[in-house]
Amino acid sequence: MRPPEGMNSAMMRARNVTPPAARGAALALLAMALPLAAHAQDLRGKLGDAAPAAAPAAPPPGAQPLPRGVSESVAAIVNDDIISTYDLGQRVRLLIATSGVQPNEQTLPQFEREALISLIDERLQLQELRRVEKEQKFSIVATDQEVTEELSGMARQNNMTAQQFLGALAQQGIGPETIKQQLRAQISWRRWIQGRYGSRLRIGEDQIKAVLQKVQQDASKPQYEISEVFIDANRVGGKQAALTGAQQLVTQMQQGAPFAAVARQFSASATAAAGGEAGWVGPGEMPPEVDAALDQLRPGQLSAPIPVKDGVYIIYLRDKRSGAGATLVNLKQAAIALAANASDADVEAARAKLTALRGQVKDCAGLDKAAAAVPGVVASDLGEAEMNDLAPQFKDVAQTLNVGQVSAPIRTNVGLHLVAVCGKRASGAQAVDHDTIENRLYGQQLSMISRRYMRDLRTSATIETR
Repeated sequence: MRPPEGMNSAMMRARNVTPPAARGAALALLAMALPLAAHAQDLRGKLGDAAPAAAPAAPPPGAQPLPRGVSESVAAIVNDDIISTYDLGQRVRLLIATSGVQPNEQTLPQFEREALISLIDERLQLQELRRVEKEQKFSIVATDQEVTEELSGMARQNNMTAQQFLGALAQQGIGPETIKQQLRAQISWRRWIQGRYGSRLRIGEDQIKAVLQKVQQDASKPQYEISEVFIDANRVGGKQAALTGAQQLVTQMQQGAPFAAVARQFSASATAAAGGEAGWVGPGEMPPEVDAALDQLRPGQLSAPIPVKDGVYIIYLRDKRSGAGATLVNLKQAAIALAANASDADVEAARAKLTALRGQVKDCAGLDKAAAAVPGVVASDLGEAEMNDLAPQFKDVAQTLNVGQVSAPIRTNVGLHLVAVCGKRASGAQAVDHDTIENRLYGQQLSMISRRYMRDLRTSATIETR
């Protein structure tokens, strides 16, 4: 039997929970994506009216029509390689379908900007890879078969066949080549970076040992399980653009957009492919600004945008564990619901009932059975909590009672409570093994190399946007 509303929360400090829920695969919310034609402004004027591009094939049956103008002009030219507004419109649709972020007048410019940046980056990547292929006489760009295999893997993650997956995209007006082009660039670039730099990259034992020593030194400090989105300021046009975009993403995630889907489409971090999941981190493993924000978050909370040197982070705190030295207590309660303005007579009657119940309870295990025999009393297992997270009156009880003891009735604004202490233990961070640290350092360095590589390609390229 569940306790009345407020009984458990009376014992714990209130948590401001925002459930963006890092959940689901990339297309979990396909059906929820609003058709761009119904909710977006006309793209003409935003992109200019250059010479018409070749008309695309007719959309699949049942697809929403594309916004007027998206097949009529050039959106960008990347080293003489044209990105049409049809390409851009298709990528915008894909972002909407796979991120769970709904298009409106505020978010559409961000979709357009991110879609265009992604298309430009992919053109630069494929141009570079084809240059390397020509010079070094070996294949790097992913084959059609490799793209199909990757697409089939995405479909399986969504409990679909490849055809069902493409059909779901088609219902949103997205042609199959749009997702295939994106996958081809991702597969090829990942393989090139790992192949060229991964085999040369060495994580020294001194680096790993230094991290292990720091973990041990910080064992008494909290550890955080996080998911992250990192908006690279260099990629999106500066710190202010990154901050504005991050704020829009936070707003959308607060309204239900899945964190994992947003991370896959918008994050520049190496964790993007894993939906932003970064695992457990301790003090010093993230930028100082992120450490400071983590200290203020509770599990289940989404941070505000966090500006750092090279961009902006959004952090979702999945879980938190205390460092060694903190005390964790396991509690149960038996309670009678009473309003804050209950009469003295009602309070005394409830107190007498709980006092009598307390005399019948020999240990923590017997609380449930004894409470079930008393009308109006509800027992519940409150689980394990850090001592410092308890409300003051319950913290005093948890500190003074031994395991197995039951408190006298405690009055709160929601009722009267008997509190049983079922366990106490010193907490401590779980050990981080050698391989985990090595893999994290390896991924961080590869991500940094890739970002620098892309920055150099952009700097040397001739890019014209319209």
